[in-house]
Amino acid sequence: CLTVNPSRAGGAYGYVDMGGWIGGQARYVMVPYADFNLLKFPDREQAIEKIRDLTMLSDILPTGFHGAVKAGVGVGSIVYVAGAGPVGLAAAASARILGAAVVMVGDFNKERLEHARKVGFEPIDLSASDRLGDMIAEVTGSNEVDSAIDAVGFEARGHSGGEQPAIVLNQMMEITRPAGSIGIPGLYVTEDPGAVDSAAKQGSLSLRFGLGWAKAQSFHTGQTPVVKYNRQLMQAILHGRLNIADIVNAQVISLEEAPQGYESFDHGVAKKFVLDPHVMLTKAA
Repeated sequence: CLTVNPSRAGGAYGYVDMGGWIGGQARYVMVPYADFNLLKFPDREQAIEKIRDLTMLSDILPTGFHGAVKAGVGVGSIVYVAGAGPVGLAAAASARILGAAVVMVGDFNKERLEHARKVGFEPIDLSASDRLGDMIAEVTGSNEVDSAIDAVGFEARGHSGGEQPAIVLNQMMEITRPAGSIGIPGLYVTEDPGAVDSAAKQGSLSLRFGLGWAKAQSFHTGQTPVVKYNRQLMQAILHGRLNIADIVNAQVISLEEAPQGYESFDHGVAKKFVLDPHVMLTKAA
């Protein structure tokens, strides 16, 4: 993120050193290359009815879907998702719509796990044990899965409560079957000044890569190509196949409420906040 040519017109809001765009959380936004970057809804009235769901197309739904696609999820897949936050739940929802037989979601946050259970996923309470494979076996009868999705990234933590940036990736290699696939939509950075050690500060992680190599696993990561997926996901929403707003527990708030929303989210509340500067979503609801 920190070494991209800052003069390149990337057209990506809020992405470090990419074109100079500083974010989209404001009352108005000027969109570069709007003919390409914007997604036009085919029917306004139909879109208004599903507007809470459609707001998820801007980021987390394509990100979760990308993770599921890259993890090779298909009909009958057994899937494990690390992280019960909004991206993790979007990945779980994507796995389900792609045909997964079982979707498990792991986290330490009990409130988020309870919400994951309510919307139809199998919760894995990581605080109960450090033997992830055994907990998966309690659900499926096997300690391995076909597809694993890392929706946590470099800020992962272990049972000690301290930061362990490589723990999720190492767990993924352990619990994914031979020749299985691992999708990594979770963020990993080239530099992390606040990391726990000098290696992690340079983006270097202690990975058991030999295990992944020996099991012939596939690893897929990188920034999500949102435009690649947003049109088909829009159709899934408009035609009632994907109630993503309920799945991620979306709550519409005003721009003035954003600081409180960030604070609540930082404390792990089981919600996805949607900023509505002009009260358009509230009126639609």
